[in-house]
Amino acid sequence: MDYTNYTKQEMQAYAIAKNIKENQIVIVGTGLPLIGASLAKRAICPSCIPIVESGLMDCDPVEVPRSVGDLRFMAHCAVQWPNIRFIGFEANEWLHDEDRLIAFIGGAQIDPFGNVNSTSIGDYHHPKTRFTGSGGANGIATYCNTIIMMQHQSRRFIDKVDYITSPGWMDGPGGREKASLPGNRGPQMVVTDLGIMKFDEKTKRMYLAYYYPFSSPEMVQENTGFEVDVSKAELMEGPDPEIIRLIREEIDPGQAFIKVPAA
Repeated sequence: MDYTNYTKQEMQAYAIAKNIKENQIVIVGTGLPLIGASLAKRAICPSCIPIVESGLMDCDPVEVPRSVGDLRFMAHCAVQWPNIRFIGFEANEWLHDEDRLIAFIGGAQIDPFGNVNSTSIGDYHHPKTRFTGSGGANGIATYCNTIIMMQHQSRRFIDKVDYITSPGWMDGPGGREKASLPGNRGPQMVVTDLGIMKFDEKTKRMYLAYYYPFSSPEMVQENTGFEVDVSKAELMEGPDPEIIRLIREEIDPGQAFIKVPAA
């Protein structure tokens, strides 16, 4: 198998893994965040601790779980706690070390300040489309630093979301405090299939930090529904063949979440 070529999804999973730090506690669900966290655990920062809301800690599943309640998460996990202990553990980390905990969330829409909508498109009472809603995302976005996963399309990156399911920096500096949210928590970046967006420390507005070998700053702007600063953008190099081999042969060999084109 050729491991020198990689897909957009594999690049996105690699970008996730590269932005997880040593000793960091990582709240993941399924899908690409799980693939990225598994890759980080195996190849980039082995001391990171993936946890899931079903109460399983330090997960390194042998097979890719399809949901957070999937028993495959139990293989090789360090601790099997009930869900309430997970919530208590998360709260303890929040109280004592604001930089150690990171969580992944996603949604249908996002605005320049990282507010995420996963509830409805259009008027809330008469929506064009109704989604599954918050789940645990609102609580996570309120009390944890987050990394947001999105597909980079102008219909998703819009100037004002139809509904704030998961709060970002609200309307900019001081916005979280005005909404009675912790001001020292918030979205850290948005990892998309075209690049990595971060938030300006002063304005709290999204900017392009990294683009991929197959994308460009111009492509990112074209697929963003608001003006985005691309002046600080840098090229992020793609993964080496061993990283791709790990994803395809050890982490997601059944292609549950990452589809590999036929040779």
